[in-house]
Amino acid sequence: MEMKILWFGAIFLGGWIWAYLFIRQFLFNIRVATPLVNGMKKADENLIAPGAGKYTGVSIGICLFFTLIGCAVILLFCRTYLIIGYFIGFLCAAVMVFFRMSPENRSMFDAFCVTYYRFVPDDELRTAMYNKKPSQMKQRLHAMGVSTAFIPSFEK
Repeated sequence: MEMKILWFGAIFLGGWIWAYLFIRQFLFNIRVATPLVNGMKKADENLIAPGAGKYTGVSIGICLFFTLIGCAVILLFCRTYLIIGYFIGFLCAAVMVFFRMSPENRSMFDAFCVTYYRFVPDDELRTAMYNKKPSQMKQRLHAMGVSTAFIPSFEK
């Protein structure tokens, strides 16, 4: 009985780690990157390179692929109580990160800027994104005559 409890805990932790690695990135792509990339394209088609959408799509595909592989391995080779432990851990991690994934969350917006600055052709805007400065991004967009509606307002 003790070994079953230990295996349950190990599989629970494995499910939590697997979800944290791949579901976190999947949710970032769906809930943060995609809306911000689309907002930038909506503001001006040339504001961000088309490669940004492709980059996000590939990342989503890879995350789904590895998530499905992990789930398939657990479903094929584990007993019922281990499958339950894996999915409980998986869901715990998914719920933990789900509510943080929003462009209005400053750390998620900063992560987007650091990841996607390379797709911005304008030097000043790219530098502001790299430095994670929304105020400088807004100033540059106003100078370019582009809407800043996609940049959230971060109140302290």
